Amino acid sequence: MKGDFHRADIPKQDIDMLEFAQKLTGDPCNMKKRDVAKLRDSGFSDAEILDIAQIVSYYNYVNRLACGLGVELEDDWKNE
Repeated sequence: MKGDFHRADIPKQDIDMLEFAQKLTGDPCNMKKRDVAKLRDSGFSDAEILDIAQIVSYYNYVNRLACGLGVELEDDWKNE
């Protein structure tokens, strides 16, 4: 799954969630209402969609903050 989640043996709902997360991470200015609608169509509630967006955004924030400040990973994280 690390290389390409589309090829992983996971439910379609998870694929849709990961596609949303990938787009929100890599191309946030191009998020559209249809991106949220796709999650709803996959069975996610509005509360779950909000959780997904908040978690993805939080991790993006923390990663950018760490990278921007030059924070180095601990040794045991480098091997993963």
